[in-house]
Amino acid sequence: MLLTLRLTLLLTGLLTTFQAAAWQPKPAAASPASYIDPSIGNVAPMLNSNRPVAHLPNQMVRVFPKRQDHLDMQITEFPLLATNVITPQTVFSIKPSCGALEDTGWFRRLTYDHDFETMLPWYYAVKLTDDDIFLEFTPGARSGIYRFKFPKGDSRNLLLSHCYPNGSFDWVEGGTAIVGREQVDDAIHAQKGLAYLYGKFTGKPQTGKRDGEKDWGRYSVTAQTQGTRMTPGERAWASYAAGDDAVEFRYAISFISAEQAKRNYEKEVATVPFETLKASGKAAWEKLMSRISVEGGTEAQRRSFYTSLYRCFVRMVDITENGQYFSGYDQRVHTDKRPFYTDDYTWGNYLALHPLRCILEPDKEADMLQSYVRMYEQSGWMPDYPRHFGDRPGMFGFHSAVVFLDAYRKGIKNFEMSKALEGLVKSADHATMLPSRNGPGGALEEFFYKNGYYPALRPGEPETDSVALLKRGQKRSAVAITLAHSYDSWALGEFARELGETTLAAKYSARGENYKNLWHAKSGFFFPKDVQGNFIEIDPVFDGGHAGLDYFNENNGWIYLWHVQQNIAGLRQLMGGPDQMERKLDQLFNEGVGRSKYVFWERFPDQTGLIGQFGMGNQASFFIPYLYNYTNAPWKTQKMTRLLLDSWFQDNVFGVWGDEDGGSMSAFAVFTYLGFYPIAPGKPVYGITSPIFSKTSIALPNGKRFTIKANNLSAKNKYIQSARMNGKPLRSLEFSHSQLAAGGILELDMGPGTDAKWEMPD
Repeated sequence: MLLTLRLTLLLTGLLTTFQAAAWQPKPAAASPASYIDPSIGNVAPMLNSNRPVAHLPNQMVRVFPKRQDHLDMQITEFPLLATNVITPQTVFSIKPSCGALEDTGWFRRLTYDHDFETMLPWYYAVKLTDDDIFLEFTPGARSGIYRFKFPKGDSRNLLLSHCYPNGSFDWVEGGTAIVGREQVDDAIHAQKGLAYLYGKFTGKPQTGKRDGEKDWGRYSVTAQTQGTRMTPGERAWASYAAGDDAVEFRYAISFISAEQAKRNYEKEVATVPFETLKASGKAAWEKLMSRISVEGGTEAQRRSFYTSLYRCFVRMVDITENGQYFSGYDQRVHTDKRPFYTDDYTWGNYLALHPLRCILEPDKEADMLQSYVRMYEQSGWMPDYPRHFGDRPGMFGFHSAVVFLDAYRKGIKNFEMSKALEGLVKSADHATMLPSRNGPGGALEEFFYKNGYYPALRPGEPETDSVALLKRGQKRSAVAITLAHSYDSWALGEFARELGETTLAAKYSARGENYKNLWHAKSGFFFPKDVQGNFIEIDPVFDGGHAGLDYFNENNGWIYLWHVQQNIAGLRQLMGGPDQMERKLDQLFNEGVGRSKYVFWERFPDQTGLIGQFGMGNQASFFIPYLYNYTNAPWKTQKMTRLLLDSWFQDNVFGVWGDEDGGSMSAFAVFTYLGFYPIAPGKPVYGITSPIFSKTSIALPNGKRFTIKANNLSAKNKYIQSARMNGKPLRSLEFSHSQLAAGGILELDMGPGTDAKWEMPD
C-alpha cells in the first residue's frame, strides 16, 4: 500500500513537472525563421491543402512540387511559377529523366521519399527515389535556379513543358538559351494572358524540341489526380552525357515580354551562385520573421506560429519588372515608380491578413491599395479578387471598401484616396451583387437599393433574373449578400466621412443598417424575404440547397447570424442583450448539427472544423469566437481561441483545417497566438484574448516596439485576471491601433479564474 502510494506520488510529480515544463520559457532557436515548416497543413482533411511554397516574401516566383498533397507519393512536375498557390495554377514546368530521351520522360510521375525532402521558404530539395536524382531549387524575386545531381552511368535529361495548350519554346543564342511562351487560359478563374520564360542550362548540352503528344488520353488518370489537365504544346529538352557533375537550369519569368524575361534573368540569376541566392533568400526570411519575437509556449506552438506567419506573405505578389508591369485590367504595359501588386481575395483577407500587414508593413499595404486604385483606373471596376490577368469573379460583397477604410484609419494614406472612393461608389451603386459575378447590376440590385434587402426565391420558385441565370451552380445567396453589403456600405460611408464627403457618408451609412431588414425576431436569426417582403421560414441549420447558396453561402444560418461586424452592439440589442447573446454563442459552440457529419458536409462542404456548429475551416467564421468579449463572459473567448489553436493548428501535415486560402487562415492564427484580433476591420481597435506566449515583442516600422507580457501563463492559467496598457489598468478587453503603433507594453495577469469583470465594448 505504501509502495503504491509512493509510486502514485512519484508519477503525479513527474506528470506535473512535465506539464509545467511544456509552458516554461525555452531557449530560442538560431532564429525565428528556423521554426518555419512548410509541410505543416500539406494535407487538408477537407478542401485545399497548403503547398510547401518556396518564394521570397510577396514576390512573383512561387514554386512547389506539383502533387495532390503530402500523401501523394509521386510528383508530376516542378513548376517554374505558380499564379495561384491554392488550387493551384502554374506556368511552365521542368523535370529530370535518365537514359534514352523518350516521350514517357515528360509524362510519367516521379517517386520520392519524404525523409529525403527538405522544405524551407528559401530552399526546396528532394531525392527522386526510382531515378536516384537529387533536385534542389532556390527562388529569386522573378527568377529561380533548379540544380540536379544525376547518378553515374546514364545520360541526363532536363525536360521542359507547358501547363496550358499551344505554348511554344525556342532555342536561341546558338542553342545555349531558351525562350518560352505560355498561353494561360484558366476559365475557372477568368484568367487569360501570356507569360514568358528566358533560361539557360549549365555546360553544353544537346538541345531540341518535340511537338505535343497527340494521344494524351493515356495520361488522363494521372492528370486528373493532380487537378490539372495535360495539354499539347511544344516540349523542349536538354541532354547531357553521363557524368557526376551537377547541372543547373537558371531562369526568369516575365508577364511583359521575352526580352524582359531575359533582363530579369540578367539582373537576378545570370552570375549569382546557387548558394549565394539561397543565402540571400534565407536572410530575407530571417529578417522578416524576426519582426516578431516570442518567449514561452512549446516547440510545437512556435513552429505553428512562425509557419503561419510565413504563409501570410504568399500574397499579394509584386509583378513589377524594372519599373514596368503588365496589367491584365487593360492589357497594357505600364510604367510606375511604385510596385504593382496582384493576387488577393478580399472576401477572406479583409479579416486578418490586410490588418496584419497594416501593423508589420504599412508602406507595402499602401502600395497594394494603390495597385487596387490602378486596377480601377484601368478596368473601370474596383476589384475584389485581383489576379494576374484581371479580376476574378469570386464570392460576393465589395470588401475592398473595408480594406481601404481599415488602412486609412490606421494611418495608411499614401494612395489616391479620392480615386479609391470613386471606385468603391461605383461598386456600391452599379455592380452586380450576385455571387461569383463581375459587371453591371440589374433588377435585383435595383430592388435592393429600393427595399434594403436582396430578394430570395421560395423553394421550387424558378429564377427569373437574367443575370442570375448566366452562371450555373451559383444562386442568389440573398441573406449573405444583404449582410455583406450592409457591412461594406457602412465601410464606404465611413471612408466617405473621413474624406469629408458628408452626403455620400449619410447615403451609405443608412445602407449599413440594412441587416435589420432580415432580422427574424421569432427565431432569432437572419431569414430570407421574398419580393413581397414576407419572410421565408427556413431551418437555419440545413436549408438553402447546396452550400446554402439559396440564402447563405458556404455556411449555414448559424454562421451568418453574427455577420454584423460594423455594429456588434446593434446585433446584441436585436438578440435581447449581452446575456442572450452569450447564450446564443454557447448554443453555436455546443449544439450539434443534428445529423451525421457526412450528411451535413454533403450539403455544406466548406463548413469544416466543427465545434458544435462553428466551423473553423472557412473565413466567414473567424471573428465569431471573439464576440464573447461583447458579453458578460469574455473568458469564453479566451477558452475558445485556445481550443481552436490547440485543435486545428497543430504542427503536422494535418495542421491547418479547411481552406487556408493563401494567408487568410494563417493570419487568424498569427493574431490569435499573439493574443489580440481585429474583430471588426474598419474600426481601429483590437479585441484581447489569451495569448499563447508568455512574452511577445513586435518590432514596428517606426522603430518602436509593442510588447505583450502574460504573467503566470500556463495551460490552466489561460484566463485574464487583469490587464494594463503601459501601466494603466484596462477596464475592457480591447485597445486601439494608435496605442499599438505608439509602442509600449500590454501586460496581462493570467490565472485559472473566470470571474474577472470587464466593461463591454460598444
